[in-house]
Amino acid sequence: MNMMAQNVLAPVPPKTLDEVGISVVMLRDILLKTMFRTNMDTASGLARLLALPLPLAQELIDLARSQRLLEATGTLHANSGGEMGYQLADAGKARALDALSQSEYYGAVPVPLNAYRTQIERQSIRNIQLTRDQLSAAMGHLVLPPALLGNLGPAVSSGRSILMYGPPGNGKSSISNGIRDALGDKIFIPRAVEYAGQIITVYDPIVHSAATESVDDPTALRKSGNRFDNRYVYCDRPTVITGGELSLEMLDLTYNPTARTYTAPLQMKSSGGVFIVDDLGRQAEPPQKLVNRWIVPLEENRDILALQSGEKFEVPFDTLVIFSTNFHPNTIFDKAALRRIFFKIKIDGPNQQDFLKIFQLVARKKKMPLSESALVHLLKVKYPTIDNIYANYQPIFLIDQMIAICEFEGIPYQMTPELIDRAWANMFVAEEAIEH
Repeated sequence: MNMMAQNVLAPVPPKTLDEVGISVVMLRDILLKTMFRTNMDTASGLARLLALPLPLAQELIDLARSQRLLEATGTLHANSGGEMGYQLADAGKARALDALSQSEYYGAVPVPLNAYRTQIERQSIRNIQLTRDQLSAAMGHLVLPPALLGNLGPAVSSGRSILMYGPPGNGKSSISNGIRDALGDKIFIPRAVEYAGQIITVYDPIVHSAATESVDDPTALRKSGNRFDNRYVYCDRPTVITGGELSLEMLDLTYNPTARTYTAPLQMKSSGGVFIVDDLGRQAEPPQKLVNRWIVPLEENRDILALQSGEKFEVPFDTLVIFSTNFHPNTIFDKAALRRIFFKIKIDGPNQQDFLKIFQLVARKKKMPLSESALVHLLKVKYPTIDNIYANYQPIFLIDQMIAICEFEGIPYQMTPELIDRAWANMFVAEEAIEH
């Protein structure tokens, strides 16, 4: 496991409303909208929903009271440690409705774009240094040539783009996932970011796996306070995986006209992590067009996004982009595009020796006894029909097929030339189905 997590500086909780970095009017309106939408009526409950320290939530409540938008209910909540309750005054309800008509956003206060930039720098994917041991451990389930790890390691540590190419079924997707697992540490993802009064939601439970906070021992607790700005979620480094469904629109801000808020594009959600473009060449957009969209971000570590109004602004581009394709790069890119993809790594099928090694490993794992006559039949009779081209997925496929047949026939797991023939027939029917 990577010990880099300790090196990621946590965002410090704001101590004053000024330090929140958002206009007081926007803060007050988010408070009113949150009360209107959730019926939460205690300072501690509102602090939790707004992701602000309690003193600042109380300060906002006091501000709204002084403007006659909120009033104390005069009831003390026994179940909340005798806390005072608050409710929206008529003017507060009117203001909340007006604010909701401008933007439905309520809850966690957004982080200003500049603060987000600072945090991205602190936890940049480009600060990562992977060792061969870390990468080997993450790829432990794959049989890979030693030279391949030697190529992948520097590529990942550079935080630059990687193109993996080669015939299908040889684990390009598994290698991409192994790279993600090798990162191993955790970073801070904002729930939402604010720019020019507009709110962009970034945290996405589908992409970001929220990690539970580790509890320090009491002495460390006194030193660090074990606290960070709750407007961020502490997560594993994110991974976004897209395939044939990827389109250029997915790389732009998405505006929700009903909620009047924006959702961050995929590459922004993957900041500090990995963006895998699987099966490049199968998208509706030509691969050249997709890569052209990435050229400036890949070279300058910044991306340009646009609001509905047409106003453009810069966000950090801090993601390790892995392109994976079954096509030869020269057939889908021009030379200029290829030059801009920093590392190009060929993932080939195994030779016969490695194929047998994988076959034995899989058989042992799945408790399938090996049979010399069946293996000879496979290598001397079946593989010559496909020019002896081996692929990493084939041992698992063939053994799983034989297991399924044995279980159906009610016989002990075994490997015979006849079972090899039945499994082989299924493997190539499946492949034809995929091609069409």
